[in-house]
Amino acid sequence: MSAVLRASSSRPITQLLARPRFFSSRNYATELPRPPPPRSEPVVETFSSTSRPRPYYAKHPPTRELPRIKKRWPVLVGAVVFGIAGWAAFMAYVTNQEKISSSVVRQIMRSVREDSQLREVLGVAIRPQPEWWLNGDPMINGRISQLQGNVDVSFRIKGSKGAGTLYFTSIRKDKGLPFTILRFKVICDDGTVVLVDSTPV
Repeated sequence: MSAVLRASSSRPITQLLARPRFFSSRNYATELPRPPPPRSEPVVETFSSTSRPRPYYAKHPPTRELPRIKKRWPVLVGAVVFGIAGWAAFMAYVTNQEKISSSVVRQIMRSVREDSQLREVLGVAIRPQPEWWLNGDPMINGRISQLQGNVDVSFRIKGSKGAGTLYFTSIRKDKGLPFTILRFKVICDDGTVVLVDSTPV
């Protein structure tokens, strides 16, 4: 540092003052000549609707249109309806089988076969009329509830001469008492009404 000072001090002061000063003058961008302003206004492009972006596929552009996704709720609704219908049909079949195998229906058929007036109208070999949609079993309509003291059934019967509909209603007024028959008759297809006198319950 001292050597530099000595070298500069050995020079005459006039030489030091004659050296160009780099920071003596400043040039500003505003002092440069500016281009003349444009005489015409710039063109403004307007759009009447929103822009629609073009499909962009970075790696694998599709070669065909994608399939539409099908609605699944009709399938679910159909499956639920089918399941409920199947469950209801199964319960109806099981309940009907219980009625067929009950002691009440067996005693009713025993009284029907022993009734002489009914044999004259329907003939011999009186039996419940089978149904094809039940695989040959009869359809027992009504309710059998011996614990609650209420039996009310109706079903088709047939013999060698004809067929008809059997109606049987019986109730028990109090626990431990025997059942009281309110209705036990057969209405034949030809209009004949046969009252059965037996007491199966």
